[in-house]
Amino acid sequence: MQGIAVLDAGGQYCHLLARRVREAGVQSHVLPIGTTADQLAGISGIIISGGPRSVTEHDSPRIHPSIFSLNVPILGICYGHQLLAATLPGGVVKPSYSREYGLAKLNLTRASDGLFTGVPAASRVWVSHGDSVERLPDGFETLGSTEDCAVAAMGNSERKIFGVQFHPEVTHSEYGKQVLENFVRHVCRCDSKWKPSSAETIEAIEADIKATVGPSKKVLFFVSGGVDSTVAYKLCQNALGPERVHGVYVDTGFMRKGESADVMAAYEKAGFKNVRLRDASAEFLAAVGTETNPEVKRKRIGVSFLAVENDVLEQLPAGDWLLGQGTIYPDTIESGGTRESALIKTHHNRVPELLRRIEAGEVVEPLAQFYKDEVRAIGRALGLPAQLIEKQPFPGPGLAVRFLCTDEAAAWSENSKLSEVAAGFKLKARVLPVRGVGVQGDERTYAHTALLTGTYHEGDVAELSPAITNSLRDVNRVVFWTGCKGSIEDFRVEPTTTSREGLDVLREADARVRDILAEYDTQQRIWQCPVVMLPLKRLGESAIAIRPVESHDGMTAQYSKLPWPIIERITTAVLQVPGVGACLYDVTNKPPATIEWE
Repeated sequence: MQGIAVLDAGGQYCHLLARRVREAGVQSHVLPIGTTADQLAGISGIIISGGPRSVTEHDSPRIHPSIFSLNVPILGICYGHQLLAATLPGGVVKPSYSREYGLAKLNLTRASDGLFTGVPAASRVWVSHGDSVERLPDGFETLGSTEDCAVAAMGNSERKIFGVQFHPEVTHSEYGKQVLENFVRHVCRCDSKWKPSSAETIEAIEADIKATVGPSKKVLFFVSGGVDSTVAYKLCQNALGPERVHGVYVDTGFMRKGESADVMAAYEKAGFKNVRLRDASAEFLAAVGTETNPEVKRKRIGVSFLAVENDVLEQLPAGDWLLGQGTIYPDTIESGGTRESALIKTHHNRVPELLRRIEAGEVVEPLAQFYKDEVRAIGRALGLPAQLIEKQPFPGPGLAVRFLCTDEAAAWSENSKLSEVAAGFKLKARVLPVRGVGVQGDERTYAHTALLTGTYHEGDVAELSPAITNSLRDVNRVVFWTGCKGSIEDFRVEPTTTSREGLDVLREADARVRDILAEYDTQQRIWQCPVVMLPLKRLGESAIAIRPVESHDGMTAQYSKLPWPIIERITTAVLQVPGVGACLYDVTNKPPATIEWE
């Protein structure tokens, strides 16, 4: 085995680490956390990933002590950093006095043997942890700290073992890519070439498709018009021939305005002959019904896709059919799909029924080990049109997971600590009685939202948002109130379930937001902008939240700092939609909040 081994402690960014290594032109292998030395023969270095557990728990993931006998460089990231301290003699890890989620300032106290070459004494890093190294292992020294973490980086130069509490693999760690490249090239002295979109990689993917499908089976593909399923479908067609690959685009009733017509036109232009449209909006709406729990909604939608599959297969020529999916790695890892990873949210292509079929070898997923930007690169190499390749991500369950529901009524609540933190920025804050999904310390949270009101100043809000989520354990998202009909005091959370009428309101609001952002964002800085309907109402009209984010891969994201005139334009346009009574602007990074609210 050559290259770098990434030992998986279950972190949301484990495969992102492996990909960053590949971006440096070095082969990487994701392996279980307990992999032994004899399984790592020939490896040039080891990276231990982050994870959702605490090393203080007796049954938390552990590395096998034999790996230290290899005498190769080792780098621990977040949980891996703490695990090194807890495993090696003299080290102690304890819960932190304060959590760190989001951006922090790393102050280097000492550059060490190439790991921090080219990194300035102070830089921004992305952190997500609740434990910290309290005492260094024997022979180690502190290499860097943040305001809330005394040992943000440590190292033993002689043994070439290092640990960092931050996540260098995420794009928002300012010099994270440099740190990883330094480790791979300078510390481990690796020198090789690897590209996801190379002819060799694409040939390997297509060879794997042929091996999975065999000489006679056929593949039925669910295509959504997005980059993942489009590229996966094209790869299968290239590998097997168009006569053995059929696609179905399912209109679930949860699509954006004009989505179905646009997708089918794009597929026709791309030359995809074997794709048919199936209108299943009535079945999907009935399946979701009055359910309000986001996890249950996602699972019901996943099962509904399987029901549609059975119906479509009855109309296709007889044969042995496999199911094709455009699953990419974030779908798997956020669904708790690796041994140590935590469940963040169940993706519709990872419901239990599908997992059983995957285990039985009945599902083809050519892109399951790739990330969004890698998939785009593969699509470009395949010659697919930009209309499909550069399209903003849209979740498989569609607007169903952007239509937030609840069984209970709720009113505003005050929080003295929240008010105190916001007052320092001359803003008012209260707890919005609406919950959303987050990822904090590599674990799923389902927590409340903090609502800010007052005069908007970009710098203040950008600083205040992480300060709130770091200091309040029951808050994982922050929004700014941009405008409403009537008074903010008149809005209350009301029992709400998914309805066709409500979806039409959300569809129109989403279309108006997308039109304005398309005009503003000509450089395509915004990676995605979910438009979310909340069960926060006044006189039957609902609040709409916009969630524009900038990201490279979807595993982490920074909220897009829109100019206030653009926010005002969006607010005016949204409030003109019948059924909309208020507009909010989501100003939370990921972590601590996921890109989608649920």
